[in-house]
Amino acid sequence: MTIFSFFSGASRALASTTSSSKLLVILSISGGGLVVYSESQTDAGAQSAEINKTEPQKKRVVVLGTGWAGTSFLKDLDISSYDVKVVSPRNYFAFTPLLPSVTCGTVEARSIVEPIRNIIKKRNGEIQFWEADCVKIDAANKQIRCRSVIDNDLVGNEEFLVDYDYLVIAMGAQVNTFNTPGVVEHCHFLKEVEDAQKIRRSVIDCFERAVLPDLSEDERRTNLHFVVVGGGPTGVEFAAELHDFINEDLVKLYPMVKDLVKITMIQSGDHILNTFDERISSFAEKKFGRDGIEVETGCRVTSVSNKAVTVKMKSNGEICSVPYGMVVWSTGIVTRPVLRDFMDQIDQNKRRVLTTNEWLRVEGCDGVYALGDCATIAQRRVMEDISTIFKAADKDNSGTLTVKEFQDVIDDIIVRYPQVELYLKNKHLNDVKDLLKDPQGNERKEVDIEGFKSALSQVDSQMKNLPATAQVAAQQGAYLSSCFNRRQQCQEHPEGPLRFRDSGRHHFRPFWLQAFWAICTSGRRASSCGAPRRLGINWPQHPVALVFYICKQASELAHEILSGV
Repeated sequence: MTIFSFFSGASRALASTTSSSKLLVILSISGGGLVVYSESQTDAGAQSAEINKTEPQKKRVVVLGTGWAGTSFLKDLDISSYDVKVVSPRNYFAFTPLLPSVTCGTVEARSIVEPIRNIIKKRNGEIQFWEADCVKIDAANKQIRCRSVIDNDLVGNEEFLVDYDYLVIAMGAQVNTFNTPGVVEHCHFLKEVEDAQKIRRSVIDCFERAVLPDLSEDERRTNLHFVVVGGGPTGVEFAAELHDFINEDLVKLYPMVKDLVKITMIQSGDHILNTFDERISSFAEKKFGRDGIEVETGCRVTSVSNKAVTVKMKSNGEICSVPYGMVVWSTGIVTRPVLRDFMDQIDQNKRRVLTTNEWLRVEGCDGVYALGDCATIAQRRVMEDISTIFKAADKDNSGTLTVKEFQDVIDDIIVRYPQVELYLKNKHLNDVKDLLKDPQGNERKEVDIEGFKSALSQVDSQMKNLPATAQVAAQQGAYLSSCFNRRQQCQEHPEGPLRFRDSGRHHFRPFWLQAFWAICTSGRRASSCGAPRRLGINWPQHPVALVFYICKQASELAHEILSGV
């Protein structure tokens, strides 16, 4: 039989079969292979529909932002369980704590960024990324409207809609200008890698302009006057980096103007680094004084022109003008307009920032979570639930609470209200039953509702908002991804604390910052570590152990984000 006659017969056989038949023919000739396969279109469509019915559709998760919170969430999320889409105007992840170093070339920009597509392609599963801005969140229809950030004259619509089942908002915040006239037009910010690179170019431009011929000494001094508005960690670190850059590098390249350079920091508060311990603030101010960095406290900037900064002294109301060559504005953050519009939809318009519960879910909006700089956690107060806590602990309904009954629920109380544990540590109470002692310090076998209220009346004083730092955002992203990965498991077997206002238990343990440290460099060979006592965290007492602890935590954080994805 020839090859041609074989295929002719096979063709007739296929034509005579029913629409539901399939035929597979394998022919081997001289070591080669031929495969013939036929399948009915009608049967394929029916089978595909049957598969779609049997396979559950994945829940759609949309992540807004590729910063610390969003990237940490994506890194740990079980992609096989969700249909994940990422929308962000920034197609890379940036190690933002090193931005001040980028401004002066201590670290190159390429060393602190990682393309987001490189990160998501390493995950087992498909994640779609779109480089666009979210311009509208429609909570009622579970939909977001996005707009491309690419300005080129390319074809196609620049706006598109994305539906979601779960929305994770991690878009950070924007610089707070306090609506000060001239800030946007004349000041540099330090939030993005592009900002750091722009500052670096401007510093060099100031020196190049200052060495031009035919300039007076006053004009040279003005061009070399660098003003930093804001005495927080970012402003302090930038001022320190700039000082080191000038004194160790630029004075060698521009020796003729080395004595004309001046750095001024303007702070509205009484001290710089006022969120740190007072000793750290004092240390930084003294260090700047030795380095020749002028610190002006108690001053508020009222306007900025292209030549000078107008400052008002809080003490006497005096207004003065400060000529400058470059201004860096670093005065905190504020909610983005798209989130402000979203807050209006969900009746949070009276709040300053988007608010979530202890599980990072946005209050008043099911299926929407917010983490990182764009949100704050509204920790519930113990005194709001004191009556229900007492009732849940009083199992025999006697109207009094024994030490044994209190100890049975204290673990759930500490998990649900973390401020209780901070209160115990700050008051140096070794045992939770010490809370039930009378005002004279005598032990009581039982207390009534009024005595219970009195014992816990000061606990809520330990509540503090979490700082807007990379460490907090990274931990929140890891926590939320863990909740997503174990959603089904924890619905069947809840692991959270008791629901004091309802029956059963919460599905998950609420988020709580595992450890907190803050490091702010005030120049080479000088750093400031955030005071742990303000957050109720115990640190190693020995200096060597403290340095080792900080370095270990920093190393783990950097490795987790940059190497672990």
